[in-house]
Amino acid sequence: MNKLTRNKKLWKTIKKYSFLFIGAVIASIGLEIFLVPNNIIDGGIVGISIISSYLSKIPLGALLFVLNIPFLFIGYKQIGKTFVISTLFSVTVLSIGVTILHPVPGLTKDVLLAAVFGGISIGLGVGLIIRYGGSLDGTEIIAIILDKKTGFSVGEIVLFFNIFILSSAGLVFGWDKAMYSVVTRLEISKLKTIISEIDENAFVTFNDVHEVMGGRFKKKAIH
Repeated sequence: MNKLTRNKKLWKTIKKYSFLFIGAVIASIGLEIFLVPNNIIDGGIVGISIISSYLSKIPLGALLFVLNIPFLFIGYKQIGKTFVISTLFSVTVLSIGVTILHPVPGLTKDVLLAAVFGGISIGLGVGLIIRYGGSLDGTEIIAIILDKKTGFSVGEIVLFFNIFILSSAGLVFGWDKAMYSVVTRLEISKLKTIISEIDENAFVTFNDVHEVMGGRFKKKAIH
């Protein structure tokens, strides 16, 4: 391997982990500045960690790290170490980020604003992490493995997990907070009816995701 090739690989690695770091930092801001102070949860391990932290008073950062470890161990054997190492790095940065930001007061007490801006922040952060080969959620690893063994897609399996998690959030935080955390396409019609009954003059926009690229993860050797 010549020097030019080594330099290219080094730059590629630096670029990858820089964006994984940025993505995890942005996601931690979305969690600790918007969602957690307003008892709004995300799906997957993040959602489980928020609920567990609220009930047990164990720091959220510690739970995010510890609860992801078993899934990372499974993923290491079933998916490949490149993906798992990227995910471990991202989860570690997220855990440290929410720990550092925990003393910072939430930016707003308006639940709707918190849900919108928290969702945007986490979506941007997670998007960057996925783009550069990682994940923030161990349940996605299980979904990828089950996708290969069942007739369900990764998205459908993650949805099943999140239905359970959000139902738990409804019991802990109240159903209004749970509904701020996610609305699926199947629930949009019902949501429209509820909104019209509450305020017939309410102005609401609905946006679709028009395209998603990449459906499966493949094993890759790390260099």
